[in-house]
Amino acid sequence: MQVETSGAADFDADGEPADPPLARALSPSRAGDFMTCPLLYRFRVIDRLPEPPSAAAARGTLVHAVLERLFDEPAARRTPQAARDLVQPQWERLVAEEPELAGLFGDDEQRGAWMSEAAAMLDRYFTLEDPTRLEPAHRELSVRAVLESGLTLRGYIDRLDVAATGEIRIVDYKTGSAPREEFEARALFQMRFYALVLWRTGGTVPRLLQLIYLGNGEIVRYAPDEADLLATERKINALWRAIERARSSGDWRPRPSRLCAWCAHQAICPTFGGTPPPLPPLSADGPAGPQDSPQPEVPPQKDIPPQES
Repeated sequence: MQVETSGAADFDADGEPADPPLARALSPSRAGDFMTCPLLYRFRVIDRLPEPPSAAAARGTLVHAVLERLFDEPAARRTPQAARDLVQPQWERLVAEEPELAGLFGDDEQRGAWMSEAAAMLDRYFTLEDPTRLEPAHRELSVRAVLESGLTLRGYIDRLDVAATGEIRIVDYKTGSAPREEFEARALFQMRFYALVLWRTGGTVPRLLQLIYLGNGEIVRYAPDEADLLATERKINALWRAIERARSSGDWRPRPSRLCAWCAHQAICPTFGGTPPPLPPLSADGPAGPQDSPQPEVPPQKDIPPQES
């Protein structure tokens, strides 16, 4: 299994490894962008347009940081109060790294209410799992695999648990609520993406994929098999071919949906009467341009509605 610990690589705002430029590379976040709206993929990957930080995404980053560091504590000290005690110092660290986050709130009262929401999600975590009984094999784990097609898959796994018998569980924290049925397939696609990467690098199909939704306190579990992962591989390769066609033709069509309400690019989207900027010239990196680049996260499955609604 080819892995990189969080200290061994730079990471983008999606919490995924920011690799040196590669012509054929895809992460689950950018795959999700293209499936949601090809034009959104273009804005984030081809144009690399900046997006303002959001309170929801920042809350997700904060909660993930706290849960990562909670497991630095000895098992007996992994308590709800210990998690709450990590909130303020982790927030201060995030603001030091990204000073623009300090401008998310109009006053101390708004920031205090937001911090309380994050703390409530951490309290809810303890109703779903007992961290005193867990010893993760990896946290904040960067993984990468190259498919036979030549496409590089890369991702960032919140937590990887490995049993004494070698069985693998992939765990992903979501600070939104569990999705309705029509959105659940996309959340599971992300997990199958991770499972495919681990299978192709380590030769073992993960035993369990586990999504922990801290917005409403639900857990979604799925046990993949080789047929699932082969189907996921076919889907990802087909998706990349569609991205390459869009890049070659310059045809990045918007795909209107409910998620448009949370898009930062409405002003330049044809759906809302806007005009996208001219496409940059084709890159020497190939017909699909450079690798999917670091972009601010606006994750429809993790931190914003419709799942939180």
